[in-house]
Amino acid sequence: MAGATTGSILLIGASRGLGLALAEAFLKLGWSVVATVRSSGSSMHALAADHPALEIETLDITDGAQVRALVERLSDRRFDCLFVNAGVADAPGAIADTSLNDFTRLMATNAWAPLQVVEALGDRVASDGVIGVMSSGQGSLANDKGGGVDAYRASKAALNMLMRSYAARRADDPRALLLLAPGWIKTDLGGSDAPYTIEDSIPKLVEVILAQRGRPGLRYLDRDGQPVPW
Repeated sequence: MAGATTGSILLIGASRGLGLALAEAFLKLGWSVVATVRSSGSSMHALAADHPALEIETLDITDGAQVRALVERLSDRRFDCLFVNAGVADAPGAIADTSLNDFTRLMATNAWAPLQVVEALGDRVASDGVIGVMSSGQGSLANDKGGGVDAYRASKAALNMLMRSYAARRADDPRALLLLAPGWIKTDLGGSDAPYTIEDSIPKLVEVILAQRGRPGLRYLDRDGQPVPW
């Protein structure tokens, strides 16, 4: 696997699904992993029993006080990768069918909160490291040919723009910045109709993340490492 030398990753949003699977994959590569979960009952704790290189932190990324506390706890730590996976996707209809509360929650969780974490913890990443965020192909303006899941699309498009602004303010930063579109995957978030499984997706996603090491600049890439149109 390209770039598969060992390292350390801070993985935000790893209670279940892709986040949990990413943590396990990096552990199997020999990486040390600090993973955040929202509650102590997460499957991540069962994984920790078999992996001493795994540390677990509790974090709700929409809670600013919890983010600040995590920053303080990790004040003396450095990582080769920061990857923010947290997100929600339960507003399936047109924007006319989406309540203000649901829209606000999607925007807060999928766009505002990830960039709050990146802003707070980005300087913990090594100069040749990767700062990545889980985006979606549905955040692409160019690729929206049929509408649907309007609020989710809007939240991921907003995430992409916020990450682009973060990159623009740091044009000379040597770190790689990644917006990763994983495809439609069978998870609690993706649903049972998705064409891809976690098992066939995780190796591809890890490959894409690792391939960014030492490559400054922002990229919006799919599961095969190909550019996604903005």
